[in-house]
Amino acid sequence: MEKDYLAAMTAEEKESLYARLSKERKETANNRREAYEQLRHNFIFDVFEKLQIVTDNVTGFRKWIDDESDAFAGIMKEYGQLRKDDQQSYTIVDSDMKLEIKSNKIKSFDERADMAASRLMDYLKKYVQTTDRGIDDPMYQLAMTLLERNKQGDLDYKSISKLYELESKFDGEYGEIMQLFKESNVVYKTAINYYFHRRDKAGVWRRIEPSFCRL
Repeated sequence: MEKDYLAAMTAEEKESLYARLSKERKETANNRREAYEQLRHNFIFDVFEKLQIVTDNVTGFRKWIDDESDAFAGIMKEYGQLRKDDQQSYTIVDSDMKLEIKSNKIKSFDERADMAASRLMDYLKKYVQTTDRGIDDPMYQLAMTLLERNKQGDLDYKSISKLYELESKFDGEYGEIMQLFKESNVVYKTAINYYFHRRDKAGVWRRIEPSFCRL
């Protein structure tokens, strides 16, 4: 029947039918695409909205525990629980809970390193204009990676030290920038880390790590 119906149609009618079906298919495809894009938007919006809440809570907890541990360290000092007046590493145990507070000195740079980093960024931008690979040049990508800063906005001492090894790959201007890094007086900062433990039923201490990747 359908074949007979199509056979009876004129060329103009067939063209009109084809156009209508094509339009319907296009509208269906557009509706599917719009529905998908809306679902995608809703999903990622919800993820980042909840992520911001978690991030704010963790940031608030970090500030809270910094303040509270400093205050309690003063009480421990008055009570005679600290071996030294400037002691920053200690462990507190109560019942099945244990909190370890550990401090360690980390190497860093003074303000001249920021000047050197700025000069190196400008140098690398000019460098990629002289290479066939541009920003895909492995030396450029390596140097840019080593210039990345940590979450505190500081340059990483070990990464910057690796930049010195690339001097032979670049010209004299690069060497001058590395010299500025080297002349940047190495200073030491104190990093405070917190470790949480809870004793299980067998009496074994188990570390509680408030890390998304370890849950």
